Amino acid sequence: MRRAASLLANASDVTLFGHVDPDADALGSALALGTALHHRGAAVRVSFGRPDVLSDSLSGLDANGLVVPSHRVPASVPLLVVLDTGDAHRLGGLEDRVAATIQAGGDVLVVDHHVANTRFGTQHVIDPSAEATVLLVLRLLDELGIEPDRSIARCLYAGLVTDTRSFRHASASAHRVAARLLGHDIDAEELVRSLMDTHPFRWMAALSDVLHRAELDPDAARGFGLAHTTVRLCDVDGMSAHEADSVVEVLRTAGEAEVTAVLKELGEQRWSVSLRSEGRLDVGAAARALGGGGHDKASGFTTEAATSADVVAALRAALTDVPTL
Repeated sequence: MRRAASLLANASDVTLFGHVDPDADALGSALALGTALHHRGAAVRVSFGRPDVLSDSLSGLDANGLVVPSHRVPASVPLLVVLDTGDAHRLGGLEDRVAATIQAGGDVLVVDHHVANTRFGTQHVIDPSAEATVLLVLRLLDELGIEPDRSIARCLYAGLVTDTRSFRHASASAHRVAARLLGHDIDAEELVRSLMDTHPFRWMAALSDVLHRAELDPDAARGFGLAHTTVRLCDVDGMSAHEADSVVEVLRTAGEAEVTAVLKELGEQRWSVSLRSEGRLDVGAAARALGGGGHDKASGFTTEAATSADVVAALRAALTDVPTL
């Protein structure tokens, strides 16, 4: 942490990345740290492999206009900070900037809380026990002697409240951090409503179709039960990745299933799968077995398969050997 803070303290030009289709933790981490460095006089840019334009629910976090489209990121930069990203492949079209920056003699600082992080940078701040990457960013700011202002606190709170599922999975220390951030005049109700409780009306019809396709397999996942459904490209045409991802939080309310899986169609024979566990099985192990990763209670993977049934069959097989929690 001290070495990372020293690197940031002396930086005059900083580029910050989060994973593709950033959630509030990836975006909040990048914008909180980027805003603090911007206030100190550094040239700062924040970007993602996709999309080039943030969703309406997330765009309000960029109070200082730091987000730039990926094509405006130089081929190599003096200092690259990659946040909430366990593997360089998760940067999508910006992955090549990591190797280019290192080859040019620059530094790549990776700040993350994923247990399976591949340590692809030159310096690392990684703590799998942290509920969200924003908690590590706050520790970096404290090391730098920077107290968050309101815009930074909003970004940090956004990542914390979403990655803990509205503090369902938050430790006592995370609650204390939340109280500290709320002391910066955050309207938590307005922020959470925008991030988690607001959808376009057409999402309701799409959700109805997706849930109609849902299936329950009570014998899968070592007998704890698996609920799964498929989000087709036509279901979310014109909607943000956030809308497709939100389906898993609805499906996981099925009381008969320990594991929830939402298959998202990415293209011809290509699928992204989001997994959730209610706390008895390690779905992160299943995701890693299928080429992905994540946490024990929330993870995912991307795969190629002819049909969604093929994906579900592979997932069922992977879930037969996962450890209990």
